[in-house]
Amino acid sequence: MNTLLTHIIPLMVALAMACSCSGGSAQAASEAAPAKMEAAAFCADSAMEYARRQVAFGPRTPGSAAHDACRDYLVAQLRTFGADTVIVQSGSAVAWDGKTLPISNILAQYNPTTTARVILLAHYDTRPWADREPDEARRNTPIDGANDGASGVAVLLEIARQLNLKAPEIGVDILLTDVEDYGAPDWEQVDNQEATWCLGADYFAAHMPYTTANRPRFGILLDMVGGRNARFHREYLSSRLAQSVTAKVWAMAKRLGLDNRFIQSEGNAITDDHMPLIRRGIPVCNIIENNAADTGTFPATWHTLSDNIANLDPATMTDAGVVVLTIVYNEKP
Repeated sequence: MNTLLTHIIPLMVALAMACSCSGGSAQAASEAAPAKMEAAAFCADSAMEYARRQVAFGPRTPGSAAHDACRDYLVAQLRTFGADTVIVQSGSAVAWDGKTLPISNILAQYNPTTTARVILLAHYDTRPWADREPDEARRNTPIDGANDGASGVAVLLEIARQLNLKAPEIGVDILLTDVEDYGAPDWEQVDNQEATWCLGADYFAAHMPYTTANRPRFGILLDMVGGRNARFHREYLSSRLAQSVTAKVWAMAKRLGLDNRFIQSEGNAITDDHMPLIRRGIPVCNIIENNAADTGTFPATWHTLSDNIANLDPATMTDAGVVVLTIVYNEKP
């Protein structure tokens, strides 16, 4: 993902009509919440193990053996965790450098015949370049992507395991996107730099397996949800273009006593996997370690070789997972 640096108001205006159904307020979301919440369990040790397993394959760059081994592992885990349907959506995209990259998006569905659905997503590929590494000589080195990639996927795997133990009332789609992090590195000067990211999500959005009847009512994206002492500010585009689900997430975090993690203030606008789905009419909230706009954006490990398993915090992943899973269990058909 990348900080969105260009002028975003025209985009927001263009999307306003398509996203008007996601309007609302934190007050409305709070009033709609059930008086008695359905409890959600989440195992931090399991989530950490799923992150370790991903990182152990090595950097999961598109087309690499490590990437393909990780893809197969994720498919097998989702099947083990009782998903009714698991498909690999195969395609390709031409990247900023002219390379044609294979795309393998993974979609797991729980209660696939239920039309009342939500979609949860994270990317599983990793950055081919450590372009923010302090040591310039090592900036062409692929990163482990423990936080930027593995953490969000690990949370979704644990959510899948919990869904297998206790089924929700609604349908749940878990989407693990590919080729999110192949965006042009800092040293390249390319036109429309934001468009070089999120190629797997772009492909999924252009080939969504939904009808009008069963299209997810909303989505939640998990990206960089494992950093130490992470704070999740309301990502700017989520706040504007997926207002009701963003309000729902932060209201639930407050209700669960996690408002020190989910900060009730706005952060930066982020180019990320939520935007292709928003453009297709699915309001998606982005939970991402994203600091307030006046203090910078991403953690110090972002796109560096320090994004490794030693810098993951199971408490952060647990907080993100509990909020999302509690929302799922309390969503009614």
